[in-house]
Amino acid sequence: AYQRLNKNKITMVTPPSHGGCEMATFRKRNGLWQVQVRNRKIGSLSKSFHKKIDAQNWAKEQEVLMQSGKWSKTQTSNYTLKDLLTKYNNKITPSKKGSKVENRKLRRLLKEKDLMKIPLERLHSPNLAAFRDKRLKDGVRACQYDLVLIRHAWNIACIEWGWDLGNNPVEKIRLPKNNPPRERRLKPGEYERLKKASSETKVWYLWPIIDFAIETGMRRSEILGIMWKHIGIGKKRVLLPLTKNGSSRWVPLSNRAMEILDQAPRTTDHVFPITDVALRQSWERLRNRANLIDFTFHDLRHEAISRMFEKGLNVPEVASISGHKTASQLFRYVQVNPKKLKTLN
Repeated sequence: AYQRLNKNKITMVTPPSHGGCEMATFRKRNGLWQVQVRNRKIGSLSKSFHKKIDAQNWAKEQEVLMQSGKWSKTQTSNYTLKDLLTKYNNKITPSKKGSKVENRKLRRLLKEKDLMKIPLERLHSPNLAAFRDKRLKDGVRACQYDLVLIRHAWNIACIEWGWDLGNNPVEKIRLPKNNPPRERRLKPGEYERLKKASSETKVWYLWPIIDFAIETGMRRSEILGIMWKHIGIGKKRVLLPLTKNGSSRWVPLSNRAMEILDQAPRTTDHVFPITDVALRQSWERLRNRANLIDFTFHDLRHEAISRMFEKGLNVPEVASISGHKTASQLFRYVQVNPKKLKTLN
């Protein structure tokens, strides 16, 4: 039975024998019919509809679930993609090794207002395909990362949180293909341009980090993670306790690398006590001043590994330094200048 309270509010009263279901309340606001189903034993659930008949049918369905004992507070009908990714960021991301990076990427993704406001039950592959095409303008890797995050969050919600979400919509769209391996190395005169531009900044750590990256082939995160206690001075090497591939490795240090460390101030436990964000911002300003817009910090790793082969090191030796598990992974970083190769006798 329905009881009209006013023009825009209707209450559907259910018989008291319905296992604690008291009533469903309907309210029209901002052009939508808002419905709340309440149960004095297990709680309530709300949702909005464009049509009143849809709201009434949904309310009946929820009451049936309540009566049959299949309803729970983890009902996800009204959850949006923003709700899903926010919980993922709070519950799952902090336990990951790269939590800071993932947290930054999730916070950026959560700013996609049009995508984030879509209820999960209405999030379909066309929505994500449109987002993919838009995000590709920012780069393939950035687009891939966002879609993989959404896919994993959806799977975690279904498997571990008990959310009844159905098929993962990310699985139904094409992920963008990887770009071909970069072949960018320092060209004649560019090393000097970077060094000159570095001398014009008060950021003391910038040039030592760049030079150290070229000497060791280490990743940005690995360099920032070095602590003084990890350096074996007598054996000229540094220990990386936890790397991107999940294992530790020792990296040999050249005479130049040792000089860089000797000149660094020992004021904290870390050799370079700055954040990833600070280094990113300093690097961006530096390459703008040096007019090397197409040269990334990660290209320094290409430069370092290529130099190792030019010096005559073999594949196992370079792989042990760089941390690559397979030769195919390693060769993506190699662009050798034939003129600099050591000739065989």
